[in-house]
Amino acid sequence: MNAESTSAVPAPDDPTSQFVAWVRGAAPYIHAFRGKTFVVGFGGEVAAGDRAQRLAYDCNLLAALGIRLVLVHGARPQIDVELARRGLAPRFHHGLRVTDAEALECVKAAMAVTRFEVEALLSQGLPNTPMAGSYMRVTGGNFITARPVGVVDGVDYQYTGAVRKIVAEEINADLDQHNVVLITPLGVSPAGEIFNLAMEEVAEAVAVAVKAEKLIYLCDAPGLLDADGGLIESVTADEAQARLASGDGLTEDLGLFLPCAIRAVRRGVARCHLIDHDKDGGLLLEFFTHAGVGTVVSRDPLFRLREATVDDVAALVSLITPMEADGTLVRRGRELLEQEIERFTVVEHDGVLVGCAALYPFSEDNAAELACLAVTPEYRRAGLGDQLLKRIERRARVQRLERLFVLTTRTAHWFRERGFSEIGPEALPRKKRELYNLQRRSKVFVKLL
Repeated sequence: MNAESTSAVPAPDDPTSQFVAWVRGAAPYIHAFRGKTFVVGFGGEVAAGDRAQRLAYDCNLLAALGIRLVLVHGARPQIDVELARRGLAPRFHHGLRVTDAEALECVKAAMAVTRFEVEALLSQGLPNTPMAGSYMRVTGGNFITARPVGVVDGVDYQYTGAVRKIVAEEINADLDQHNVVLITPLGVSPAGEIFNLAMEEVAEAVAVAVKAEKLIYLCDAPGLLDADGGLIESVTADEAQARLASGDGLTEDLGLFLPCAIRAVRRGVARCHLIDHDKDGGLLLEFFTHAGVGTVVSRDPLFRLREATVDDVAALVSLITPMEADGTLVRRGRELLEQEIERFTVVEHDGVLVGCAALYPFSEDNAAELACLAVTPEYRRAGLGDQLLKRIERRARVQRLERLFVLTTRTAHWFRERGFSEIGPEALPRKKRELYNLQRRSKVFVKLL
């Protein structure tokens, strides 16, 4: 039933084969993301030390692969240090800093230093480092028009502001020149006043304005976790909203970033990713591996079932070849797949084909065969096999067929658990019985529809 992988399985102790398999597996994502815009928001905790160095390495690679990068940095801890240096206490209300005139001077000083430090890291090119031989052109500008937050619950936020407008055409012009755009969360009003802005809200507004493919937040958690502490790999905006309302398992960063993620995907950003800022290579693992490492927030579910088209043949071949090689599936040549493509249902994850199943009707016997049910190993626990089975059963009922049978050599237990009963080969429809391969000795299971 399940495919072993989407490419040749390397020997577990062969680093060379593992590397080759990883690069080949990443290739579809490299093609898909080239020319797309990613907005990455990260707090001041990430803007210094080893985290900043690792982020610079990963951003360098993303830019080299043709991804258009906008980076939005924060500086909350740096601002607090500057306040302490001047003998001032930080003030917050509902998680948002209250910025009076003295605090604004600290904000400007901390933001300026943080920006220069991030620029310096992005400008590296030392030999024997991941950035050797590279040159990242980092640009910025007065892209943000701001307005004051005003008075909330009787608290005057003073020079704390909110985004009024993003000058998207100027950001896109810089991206068109293959520059990396670095944005500091300060905004200016039409009257020339400077306002301190929340990094996460600036990143959200920029992502929406430039029609980004992805908005990424580096945060203090692996992502959203379930009741058992396991990572929730993907949620819809509605599901995330429910989690936000309950407050279950939300860290400080998640409480700030999740509302922005929800709004962003509802306003047109394709995906928002919440990634642990302590995960070395988190950006690369999230975007260039099937499983990823964070939580993806999307407006609609990431998994999509649909009927196959001829354009899916190459992906189907890649999906089922390993199972054919180990004898789990009967071999189907590319030409046969092209001829029978209308019989297949496929499931995509974020645009990548990760599962399939086929329906072969035997109308004269009021029966149909479920064949070629396969799911890539990364998603075997996502319930995709069950979804494909239900879709095939629905197709069979539409054709007024009464029985669904399957031949299997490896997954008898899976079908038993889903209401199939074992029968002998002699109970197969006549045309299928004539094609039964005695050497494979497949077990036959049937389910009444």
